Amino acid sequence: MNRIITIGRQFGSGGRELGLRLAQNLGVAYYDREVITEIVKRTQLSEAYVQQVVEHRPNPLYPITIGQSFPLLLDPTWEMNRSIYREQTNVIVEMAEKSDCVIVGRCADDILKEHHPLRLFVYAEMEHRLRRTRKHATSEEQLNDKQLQKKILDMDRNRAQYYRLYTGKEWGEKENYDLCLNTSQVELVTLADWVAQLAKDW
Repeated sequence: MNRIITIGRQFGSGGRELGLRLAQNLGVAYYDREVITEIVKRTQLSEAYVQQVVEHRPNPLYPITIGQSFPLLLDPTWEMNRSIYREQTNVIVEMAEKSDCVIVGRCADDILKEHHPLRLFVYAEMEHRLRRTRKHATSEEQLNDKQLQKKILDMDRNRAQYYRLYTGKEWGEKENYDLCLNTSQVELVTLADWVAQLAKDW
């Protein structure tokens, strides 16, 4: 069975960079947005739409004020979202069965539970998340601390809702992972080296 590492992460925690460094250290495949690209190829849906679904942002076609009083199974938008998740599942399983790999996000830890991956969750204190997010922001995305913190918390809430919806589990709960990593006080280069050594013995 292939060596598989899945990474769930808080927004701005450095989880994506850690995953990339980890894949480079181990010499294995790295999958993040590649999952979305493959779904787009298979479904011929727009990348923007697929991205919206997998990030679990409210769909403008869905009457959000109705909430849970509307039968989800009768909603074509919900059915489309489910079909995208099924395709995402197929893509992730195929990637995991192809070779050793690191997969970031996308509920991969739950989708691949039968493959026994090393399941990581990456988090950090808010001040460090603010600094990392600001560092990678474009000139058009410059926000004050209050606005940036709202964006971070909104992204976390979206990820938690998405994870709960499709797995029935709580995103970020330690019981769902093999290792939870706080990146606040440790350089990602050092952390990636340490996790790579652990992964080799997994």
